[in-house]
Formats: sequence, C-alpha cells, structure tokens
Amino acid sequence: MKVELKTWSTLGLATALAGAGLAGCSGEAGEGGEGGEAAQVGEAGEGGEVGETGEGESGEGGAIGALPVEQRLVFMAGHVEAGLAVYKAGESEMAAPHLMHPVSETHADERAGLDALGFDPSAFENVSAALEAGQSADEIEPLLTAAGANLAAMLNATDTDDAALIRFLMDTAVAEYTVAVTDGAVTDPAEYQDAWGFVKVARNIADGMDGADSVRGTLDEMLGLWPEAAPIPPAEPAPVGQVSALASRVQLDLPQ
Repeated sequence: MKVELKTWSTLGLATALAGAGLAGCSGEAGEGGEGGEAAQVGEAGEGGEVGETGEGESGEGGAIGALPVEQRLVFMAGHVEAGLAVYKAGESEMAAPHLMHPVSETHADERAGLDALGFDPSAFENVSAALEAGQSADEIEPLLTAAGANLAAMLNATDTDDAALIRFLMDTAVAEYTVAVTDGAVTDPAEYQDAWGFVKVARNIADGMDGADSVRGTLDEMLGLWPEAAPIPPAEPAPVGQVSALASRVQLDLPQ
C-alpha cells in the first residue's frame, strides 16, 4: 500500500489556535462532539461489515478491538482526516473529538497492535498539548506534519488487500451517514464528518491501485456530496440513498 496523507502538511494554519482544548476532549457528547459513534463495527472479517449502532466505537465489549489491525488503522485515519478538514475550516471545537482518536483513552481499542507498525503517540500528544497551550501557527505546523507522517507511514507498513479496505470504509461511511442525516437534515454533525473522512481515506488508498480509474471517479463523486471546502454540515445534505448508491458502485467496481 502506498498512501500519502497530504492534509497535515498543507493546512495553511491561518485560523486562531488558542482555546482548541484538544487535550481535555475525550470524545464525549457536546457541540460537534462524538457523543456516540454511529456505527459500532461488527465482527472482524472480509470487508469488515458494520454492525448495529453501539454506544461508541469502542462499544460494549470493545467491538473495534476485534477488527484486523489494518481496518482499525484506516478507521482511525478517517477520524483524523475529518478533524483536519474541519480544523482547517476554523472549527477547532468541532475538530477536537476527531483528532483525539490517536491518543484518547476513550479510543484505546483502535490503537491495539499499532505499535508493531510504528505508532508514535507522542507525535499526536504534542499536537494536543500545543493546541491547548495556544501556540502559534509556526510552532504547531511542524507538529502536524510529524503526526501526519507517522499515520501515513503506518498505513504504508500494512500488507493488506486495498480493495478489502475500501469495502470496509464504504460500509462504515454508509453506516455513519445513515445515522448522521435524518429527515433531510444533519442531526449528528460528528458522524456526518466521519463519513466524509472514511470516503477520503478510501480515495487516498485508491490512488495507489492499478486499473481503478472508475473507483477513483466514483469516490470523487461521493466526496462531492459534502461541501467542497470541509464537511461542515449544510442546511440540505445529500440524501442517504445517494451516498449508499455510490458506495455500492465503488464496491462493484473494485477488483474481486
């Protein structure tokens, strides 16, 4: 797998950084928080099917911990991608719960087994501490770059079926979006953003696949269902059925 997570190093940090409060955020409910993950990931297996809604991705019994390490890694990467995009848009409070996934004890099940891939928690802890301290953009940008490099290196260290990972991400994105949008409105902003993050990671993975032009095109079409600059909830989100239909098309076009 060859993946580049470009967003860490190209944030162009022009937003005010003071008061982000990342270190104190553990993903609990609140404005822009992740007060109950939409999709509790089901039993590990090919494609990583998403199970019933749970009480957080760690869930009762830690369902996320049952997944293969590469699926947990892209799951975490999806949250980070969402947080970066939302943070770049100037919504630091809304971004904080997403960015805490690599270090928060609430999400410890996601990180199990990542040490073997070179996980460096200090890179993410440094970002959290710097944001809480209100350090300048010049001081924080290198920390973001280091954290992004660690996440990309872990993804590149996995030896897995890229198509299977994209299937898992599509299942998860649809489950998140289904909970996020109710009666034509975004009722759970965090899940709305997470769904975008999983599609974004799938698109990153597809960049390294041969003969996947149709997959890349459909993933681009999916990303176009969210606001262009960042997944900030709009007044009229795309219908759930449209997201689901495109995810199904991606899966059909993937190599078997």
